[in-house]
Amino acid sequence: MWSRRFRLRLFSVLTIRKAQIEDLDLVAPLFDAYRQFYRQPPDPQLARAFLTDRFRNNESIIFIALNDSGAALGFTQPSFSSASARRIYILNDLFVAPEARRQNVGRKLLQAAADFGNKAGAVRLTLSTALDNSTAQSLYESAGWLRNTEFCTYTLPL
Repeated sequence: MWSRRFRLRLFSVLTIRKAQIEDLDLVAPLFDAYRQFYRQPPDPQLARAFLTDRFRNNESIIFIALNDSGAALGFTQPSFSSASARRIYILNDLFVAPEARRQNVGRKLLQAAADFGNKAGAVRLTLSTALDNSTAQSLYESAGWLRNTEFCTYTLPL
């Protein structure tokens, strides 16, 4: 087992960049792991097909975190919403590989999404997480995100 000190050094060189379709092999396993985190069955083919469609149809922006050897550590995918008169991006997806957690990967992905939103003229980013995901909630709040206390969110399973 690696020591914490070694792990910190391993992930100290971090690149966050916009993913392209050529990065599908890096992003798809993380996307499948993200879906599993939210209690979906493993389905690598579905993850790959879904992301392929997003890339080919230019339907979303995906940022990927890579370590210095090019291994994918995490991703985030801000999505566009037209619910207001100004742009709002919904950060539906944020996932960091378990071995890369507590290395500031999530924080840097959040910052990349915020930088993207600022450059695009968005008024805000929004995100949701599971009620029991206290680790993510702590990260979001420490990065300046505010918990919504005005609105309830409802979904209709179809």
